[in-house]
Amino acid sequence: MSNLINVEEAALLLGHSNVVFADVRFVLGQPEAGRCFFEAGHIQGALFFDLYEDLSGPKKEHGGGRPLPSVEEFARKLGEAGIDAETEVIVYDDQGGSIAARLWWTLKYLGHDRVKLLAEGFTGWLDAGHPVTNELSGPKVAKRFIPRVREELFVDIEQVKAGIGRKGRVLIDARKPAHFTGEDTSKYAKAGHIPSAINRFWEDGSPGGVFQDAAAQRARFKDLPLDSEIIVYCGAGVTATPNVLALTEAGYGNVRLYVGSWSDWVSYKGNLVAVGDEEKA
Repeated sequence: MSNLINVEEAALLLGHSNVVFADVRFVLGQPEAGRCFFEAGHIQGALFFDLYEDLSGPKKEHGGGRPLPSVEEFARKLGEAGIDAETEVIVYDDQGGSIAARLWWTLKYLGHDRVKLLAEGFTGWLDAGHPVTNELSGPKVAKRFIPRVREELFVDIEQVKAGIGRKGRVLIDARKPAHFTGEDTSKYAKAGHIPSAINRFWEDGSPGGVFQDAAAQRARFKDLPLDSEIIVYCGAGVTATPNVLALTEAGYGNVRLYVGSWSDWVSYKGNLVAVGDEEKA
């Protein structure tokens, strides 16, 4: 079953009592922008989830720039949003799925399978002429969300270290190529990538802001055997998630997220980094 839904299919679900649209728009460096966009106009009945306040926990010395929120706290928020095991959740942003996929993955991690990403995003919804509103409807009737954490979807730094160079395991860096190679030194404490990683820029899975279907995603990863054990990371565990979704859509059954990602990796002084073909401390 696909993890995607198109705008025409989604429009048919407007107003259904057991469907929640989740708006996850966000602008890096402008933390209030997503909520402002939401208040200016959103899909009717949608609820807003903030990357910082809802989808991330507090930053610490280690653990990366966007650690996961408390399972108990996030489960409470989901219940207050009217989401339980039977609720269909449709997540969307207007950044090619880069933020909405974080909510998609978090719900999957908490054991919720009834979640799809709006492939064309909010922009596609507008372009199709479907209704939007600036009215804040408030949460639906509160429910109880019971988390069933799937530890097999998550890896920590020790698991990443243990798998470097292991046959059958693939480590994928989802960042833009200049960050992967170390040519762009402006964003992170150290430049480069985790040794043995390959680069698959997440944006290649959603050209023009439209998340591509299973066939197109499979073509992106055609050099990787379907039975590969795959770990995906990015800078802070957010833009890796569209690659996780893409790989899942393409038929890969063993895909895990290194939530701490590069920002966690370089927080440890002893970890090697690769720049071009070289590794260094």
